Amino acid sequence: MSLRIGIVGLANVGKSTLFNALTNAGALAANYPFATIEPNVGVVAVSDARLEVLGKMYETEKIIPAAVEFVDIAGLIAGASKGEGLGNKFLANIREVDAICHVVRAFEGGDVIRMGSNPADDIDVVNTELALADLETLEKYLPKIQREAKSGNKAMMVEYEEASRVLEQLRQGQDVHENVSGLQLLTAKPVIYMFNMDEGGLGDMDKRADLAGLVHPAGAVFVNAKLEEEMSEMSGEEKKEFLESYGVGEDGLAQLVKAAYQTLGLQSFLTAGKKEVRAWTVRIGATAPEAAGVIHTDFQKGFIAAQICSYDDLARLGSEKAVKEAGLMRTEGKDYVMREGDVVEFRFNV
Repeated sequence: MSLRIGIVGLANVGKSTLFNALTNAGALAANYPFATIEPNVGVVAVSDARLEVLGKMYETEKIIPAAVEFVDIAGLIAGASKGEGLGNKFLANIREVDAICHVVRAFEGGDVIRMGSNPADDIDVVNTELALADLETLEKYLPKIQREAKSGNKAMMVEYEEASRVLEQLRQGQDVHENVSGLQLLTAKPVIYMFNMDEGGLGDMDKRADLAGLVHPAGAVFVNAKLEEEMSEMSGEEKKEFLESYGVGEDGLAQLVKAAYQTLGLQSFLTAGKKEVRAWTVRIGATAPEAAGVIHTDFQKGFIAAQICSYDDLARLGSEKAVKEAGLMRTEGKDYVMREGDVVEFRFNV
């Protein structure tokens, strides 16, 4: 499965600068609203040291990491749900992503125009616009299904009741994270908050805790956009030393991907051979046939069994042969629930 994350926020919070750093895509970054006119898209490899280990073990021809697709969506302003600024066009782009990365300005700087007032208020502005957009969507949708619901269509009755309940909650200003069948409500999207901080604030754990408290229990990531931009050109070792000098363990991309996997309930499994070594993304709780279907739908339809060992056992013992001799290679059937780091070979009929 592919993972698609939309980067949203008020104008001038550092979204496009962060997008450039995350994807090295060179999207326009400028000190004025709407520097991003069309959503820029960048596909980024998920760093996974296990792939290099397996690549050497299998003397593979190709290593293919899992990937995340980032979509840089233009800055919102108050009134976006009513068409202010570039409004509904960009709210529509948010509907197409799996999760939202909400970039929040937590830095000072008189040379950069501030569209909001403080992090808490900025968060409220964006959340309000998403809620207002959903209100409009539901108000248009309910009359369309009301007649069928009243005619006795049980499925439509359930859907009508569900949509009516969510609409009322939104009208009352409640936080709603519930979707409605057939709709991609913006307020139902999982959210990760990325606080764009001053350089000096990155290592301030008290400040980070205060910011995280604004959005708890949602995930929070702390970065400095300019530093992320600098690191995008560094080697791995240079980046590590650079981060350590600021008291930070991981760059923004690693933090965001980890938070996204946790928020969306995802994990990785691996396939390995001479032809290629590859990481695949699957939801936590997926069965072996469902994981096979991530590779190809025919694999799921014709699933017979899966030969599985853990990456840790394989890396420790050094070869499939050694894993088998140690009795650690397993043949699993249709009911097997995948685990993080499973190394798998699927058997199937086509």
